[in-house]
Amino acid sequence: MRGLNGQSLSGRSSLVLTSAGTVVLVGTVLFAAGCSTGGTGLRDGGPARTDSVARNTQPTTAPSGPVAPGHSPAAGTANPLKKVDPVALLKADPKVSAEIKRDLKPCTGKEYPVDVSYGKITGSSVVDIVVNVLSCADALGRGSYVYRSDGGKYENVFADEQPPVYAEIDRGDLVVSKPVYGKSDAVSYPSGEDVITYRWNGEKFAEQDRVHSEYSNVGDGGAQPAPAVSQKN
Repeated sequence: MRGLNGQSLSGRSSLVLTSAGTVVLVGTVLFAAGCSTGGTGLRDGGPARTDSVARNTQPTTAPSGPVAPGHSPAAGTANPLKKVDPVALLKADPKVSAEIKRDLKPCTGKEYPVDVSYGKITGSSVVDIVVNVLSCADALGRGSYVYRSDGGKYENVFADEQPPVYAEIDRGDLVVSKPVYGKSDAVSYPSGEDVITYRWNGEKFAEQDRVHSEYSNVGDGGAQPAPAVSQKN
């Protein structure tokens, strides 16, 4: 996991499929921002961010599709997953706040501030969808959501609309990072970060682990990590 200052907070790897790239979905261009981790689900991404929020991604080519469950390709095959229109998904979701829906507009042209990852984190045979909504100005996470396929439709099974927030898939778990800012902190250099790991218990996501890291701003390199404190449930 990387904070906005670029410091690595986790070296964890993932068993889920990964990829990224600009994907056109019903006239919507998605782009990636926020945090990075050693392992994520297959991700729809786009234009690179600044050093503080850019993530290491590799381009992929996958056809867009209508809102429908995505199916994980069998091991050793290159069959692409079916994609969804995340903007339409968010706007049709009653659990998404009116404020998020109102501000969900293209930053420039048709580029929406939305990042999408696909992976199995709820034990379903169909891949789950993690959607992050970002701000256009500074690419900070405004809301994170997890959608689970249920009878051909997607159900919102997790939502965090307390910014800054960014959710990712890591080794079958849901990992949510929250930069912590002091009064004088620049966006690129938060004072610290909370990284929370959630695990599906059959009905909902339950918190499994919480790591808090504090940074000290020294020299021109910006924030430097102090020892992290982990709290397991």
